[in-house]
Amino acid sequence: MEGDITVTSSNRKCSAVTGSARKIKDNAADWHNLLLRWERLSEESFPIAGNIVNLRLNSSQSKQLQQQVDEPLLPSSAPLQPTGGAAELQDECCKLQDILNNMVVVVMKMERLMVSQRGVLDLEEFQFGPEGRKVPLFHSWTTKQFGDSFRVLLDAFRQELQLKQTILQELAHTVTSDLSLVYLSCWLHQPFIPPQTRMMLEALLLETGHRPL
Repeated sequence: MEGDITVTSSNRKCSAVTGSARKIKDNAADWHNLLLRWERLSEESFPIAGNIVNLRLNSSQSKQLQQQVDEPLLPSSAPLQPTGGAAELQDECCKLQDILNNMVVVVMKMERLMVSQRGVLDLEEFQFGPEGRKVPLFHSWTTKQFGDSFRVLLDAFRQELQLKQTILQELAHTVTSDLSLVYLSCWLHQPFIPPQTRMMLEALLLETGHRPL
């Protein structure tokens, strides 16, 4: 996906775009920029999640080896020496939590865009009745279709955020390598944000004139 879309007079293909059309077009640009922000955060977070898994599995293996030591040969008063990995694990978990907090902010901004779109739809219904305006604001989409697209996008990112929050809670406590790999795979591939979601956003950008037809 291309870089940020800045809403300025230079990228307004239709000079007469005002009112509801202007608001929807600006919202579409914001959706695009928020998706790019999300993807950057996801890319930054994956290596950290991998570090957490490696540290946790290494710690588990060290404990298993330690349990195999002939304990009677050790002085009963000798304390077990910490491996030093716990502090590093905690540090990586804090890094991942910080990134996840930024993802929460991204989703909150998406929710505000949804509220904005509902306001546009309510205004259209007030002006033109329950069926809305007869003439499309851009090429072919109705105002309701924009709202439906926004809702699908928002639901996808909400679910993906919930998944990542769940994974974060479990990642540092999982000692099974297979389950850890499942968590990492889910974090990387983001099952609730399939390619169709990005295609929907591209269609939104095409409809609003941010992409050439």
